[in-house]
Amino acid sequence: MIRRIPLALAALAVTAAPAFAHLNPEEHGSFMAGVSHPLFGLDHILVMVAVGLWAAQIGGKALWGVPAAFVATMAIGFGLALAGVDLPFVEPAILASVVALGLLVAMAVKLDTTASAAIVAIFALFHGHAHGGELGSAGALEFGIGFVVATALLHVAGIGLGLSIARLSGGAIAARLLGAITALAGLVLAFG
Repeated sequence: MIRRIPLALAALAVTAAPAFAHLNPEEHGSFMAGVSHPLFGLDHILVMVAVGLWAAQIGGKALWGVPAAFVATMAIGFGLALAGVDLPFVEPAILASVVALGLLVAMAVKLDTTASAAIVAIFALFHGHAHGGELGSAGALEFGIGFVVATALLHVAGIGLGLSIARLSGGAIAARLLGAITALAGLVLAFG
């Protein structure tokens, strides 16, 4: 089973369609455009909440370390895009992140904080690059601050959801079910 995951992710990356949250570049450049960007794309919402859910499942230092690694690396990806540094397969990587993070939650994978942070950081680099890749330079700082704030809030929502359902009877199963739904939604976005 574990050996099939990288193969499935590779197949997904090769055949994925564009992510859906990216606004018209002429509408970018303000704080509110940055805030709204992650909130109007199902792919972004699913990933950000999944990061929080996974961090809640792992617990300990990962509770804040994993989302913080995502946000920080996303900002780096944003900066790389603004600097004109190209990354290959940005859109497929974003869609692959929905599936992969959904599967990590669904399988309740518990890695140490460093490994978990590294996994989300890889995906975050592509998410940040996508944000900056369509922007240009007008209003980049305001837009960047806006999407960082919105992303962090979605992570907090995922953490809150994860901690809340962990207290319920059968909460571990509920979290895993949410992960499976996330992974399936990622497949629908990629192939639908």
